[in-house]
Amino acid sequence: MRKPDFIIIGAMKSATSTLHTQLSLQSGIFMTTPKEPNYFSDDEEYARGERWYGSLFSKAKSSDLCGESSTHYTKLPTYPLTVERMARSLENPKLIYVMRHPIDRLVSHYMHQWSQNIIKCDINEAIDQYPELINYSRYAMQLQPYFDEFGMQNVLPVFSEKLSVSPGKQLNRVAGFIGYEGSMEWHYDLKQQNVSKERIRAFPGYAFFIQSNAMTWLRRRFIPQFVRNKIKKQLTMNDRPVIADYQLHRLTDLFNSDLKQLSPWLGADVSCDNYKEVVTNNSLICSNAKSGAW
Repeated sequence: MRKPDFIIIGAMKSATSTLHTQLSLQSGIFMTTPKEPNYFSDDEEYARGERWYGSLFSKAKSSDLCGESSTHYTKLPTYPLTVERMARSLENPKLIYVMRHPIDRLVSHYMHQWSQNIIKCDINEAIDQYPELINYSRYAMQLQPYFDEFGMQNVLPVFSEKLSVSPGKQLNRVAGFIGYEGSMEWHYDLKQQNVSKERIRAFPGYAFFIQSNAMTWLRRRFIPQFVRNKIKKQLTMNDRPVIADYQLHRLTDLFNSDLKQLSPWLGADVSCDNYKEVVTNNSLICSNAKSGAW
């Protein structure tokens, strides 16, 4: 039974969908459909058993490297059994963790949940009411169980900001890490995946009116573009949410403390203030020697 050679374990809203798609287009790489099987995290999926999980890779060639991408795998404390289950099934898996400035990730997460009609309040209220907004940006907290179980050398840090600056080079860092022979090529013609600000807010009948092929055809056939744009504007979050100063100070202190714990792994002191400069700087050194140059 086939099992994954590598897994993108997160973080949510950090370009994991884009990386998954780019990897799926490379010769010799097989990525699962669905993108996020969530096998090790979600009780309902785990109950389907290893035979079901293995079937997700059944169409891969014998020479392919197999991967999947489930951001639920780094959503503590929501899914507390993930690492334990993974350790029982996989031996020394290669794990890829895509990070983004923790506050930017939080804002995008909020926008995503707003579009799903899960969060309906202002972002500052949401920060207090929905602890996952903060927890999923606490990268050291999410990664520590993986470090303890599999070792730092089996986790590759990838930064969404660096993917934007040098996507081809970062893709080939992933290639080296997972043992891919040859080089990979970034497909620049692909649209960015899963962009929160473009999401239409869910409403009753959303699946039928927005997602069905028939309604899509009818809209494009009979409703002028300017009318469709006007309606879409009403259903999307047009302005980036603003975090109040009191929340921003609290978040900065919390995330700085979390990022500091990753310094030995990253080979640099990272904080909210210097995050983007540090992670896009080619001199950043990771303790994982196999990850290659930044």
